[in-house]
Amino acid sequence: MYSERLIGFYQTKHEEILRTIRLLVEHETPSDDKARLDAFAELLAKRYAKVGMKTDIIPNPERGNHLRAVFANPAYVTDPAAKPALILCHFDTVWPVGSLATHPFRIDEQGWAYGPGIFDMQSSLALVEFVVHGVQEMGLRLPRPVVLLATSDEEVGSHTSQELIENEARKAAYVLVMESPLPGGVIKTARKGTGHFEVEITGRAAHAGVEPEKGISAIQELAHQILTLHKLTDMEAGTTVNVGVVSGGTRSNVVAPSAKAIIDVRSWTAEEMDRVRHAIRGLTPVLAGAKITTYDGGGRPPLERKVTAGLFKQAQAIGAKVGLDLKEGATGGGSDGNLTGALGIPTLDGLGVPGHGAHADHEHIEVDQIAGRLALLTGLLMELSA
Repeated sequence: MYSERLIGFYQTKHEEILRTIRLLVEHETPSDDKARLDAFAELLAKRYAKVGMKTDIIPNPERGNHLRAVFANPAYVTDPAAKPALILCHFDTVWPVGSLATHPFRIDEQGWAYGPGIFDMQSSLALVEFVVHGVQEMGLRLPRPVVLLATSDEEVGSHTSQELIENEARKAAYVLVMESPLPGGVIKTARKGTGHFEVEITGRAAHAGVEPEKGISAIQELAHQILTLHKLTDMEAGTTVNVGVVSGGTRSNVVAPSAKAIIDVRSWTAEEMDRVRHAIRGLTPVLAGAKITTYDGGGRPPLERKVTAGLFKQAQAIGAKVGLDLKEGATGGGSDGNLTGALGIPTLDGLGVPGHGAHADHEHIEVDQIAGRLALLTGLLMELSA
């Protein structure tokens, strides 16, 4: 069976894959370091070109350059003109330069490999390289081309890559997101949407001791609004509204002329996000003379199960062929899969190497899961239908 062949092949490549993962991890790529991100995009382009992908560096003046790579070799792709499979990766990390000094790449006695960004998601970039290599070395046939987008700003909101991602998604049959899975290798079939808002209050300054009645306290008004904002939370629906940062005032003896709150919103559905957005935009002052200005900082729409369920059902069957009992789960964090799912494009997320500790000191992958995850990704590219 081809499934047994896949597992066996990738097991023979185990040491080479680990060397590649180490190479990628040891090129530090914080989201705010354009020079390092650009160099990393060039490194990826050379590696993907070496395994037969057509690569293009997409210039990005604001942050790091992005990379688009295509595999459409007619010797291995049955219909090069078919709608492609779109694979989404990012190569920026939350780890600052110098993190390797305190968090070096290492493999412990349990067979867990550690390093900055290894789980989220440098190891996934190696998976894509070896899947394309494996298809050719094993002489497999894919029904459609594969397009990879490797972007440089996912960890900071995908502001410069969102349009690129959405344009590619509209042309794709389906989207595979190589983000880290939930514990146990669980596939992500739902993600909360995220919203970022600011509320600014304008009051009027006055001496707090001499003539406080002439002032309008922006801080007092903000206190009223914070209570209103938190009442928008609906735990039963899974919607949370969190005023996470507040600031305001000038001195303790001055009635505060201004104040500001920064708000995080999470919801499972677009309807709930719209409800909260409408409520924030419609905030009205409690204190006479106070003014409220709201800013919508955007975010990511929810990844809803209605766009993931079909692919997950197929993935379960394909996973069983390579010995994986795939489970599904949901998470409150967002990814670029939220963007493609909101367009109605079938999307599957959390296909990276199992591990734990994204963004944390114990970030790691389980190295004995690499071959199985590669076999799964290969099987998905061979068998998935939109």
